Amino acid sequence: MLIFRFTMMLLLLGVVACLVFYVATGQVKYRTLALKIMKWAVLAALGFFGVLLLERWL
Repeated sequence: MLIFRFTMMLLLLGVVACLVFYVATGQVKYRTLALKIMKWAVLAALGFFGVLLLERWL
């Protein structure tokens, strides 16, 4: 559980950092990278909660 929280914190911190760089520089590559990281963060969260639900049902 601690590893998941740490990983999610790093992913969200990466998204925020990329968005700050995008606002500061105006380069689209940072926005694109932020969206890619956000996609993986959402997929990781869905997988984690899916495992929690599966454990509860079994």
